[in-house]
Amino acid sequence: MLRKGEQAQRKWGGANDSIDQWLTERQDLLVNYFKLAALPPYETVRNGLPDISDIREFCGQLVDYVSSGHFEIYGQLIKAGNDKHIKLDDLMDDLFPLISDTTDIALDFNDHYGEIDNTTELNKFDRDLSALGEALELRMEFEDQLLNHLHEHELIKS
Repeated sequence: MLRKGEQAQRKWGGANDSIDQWLTERQDLLVNYFKLAALPPYETVRNGLPDISDIREFCGQLVDYVSSGHFEIYGQLIKAGNDKHIKLDDLMDDLFPLISDTTDIALDFNDHYGEIDNTTELNKFDRDLSALGEALELRMEFEDQLLNHLHEHELIKS
């Protein structure tokens, strides 16, 4: 997942300031996800459960990332398509419900862990974090499909 994020930055970075910022946010989110999950190359970062402040910070990043996609990036991409008379309606009809499903999972995670006060509330954290990771991976695949489609129609450059 980290490698895919880096590939996305290399492929679509520099195409648009908003996309650049969004891809940077995505990569930062992935790094912090890997740290919380104690996955390589960050497996030695965590002994036991993560620090509550790290979880809260991650939840803030998570909400910012999914919000910027829904309320900023997707709209800009659709507008860019419309400006060049390229209809994205079918693609968005296919992808948006799938992306929305992943948003629901991310927001549920945030609702449960974003304001957590003590480690006794973390008994299902690893399971929930794993489910979130699967949702994030799917979401990023869907977002990459959208970016690739726009790239194929020369709405963004690589």
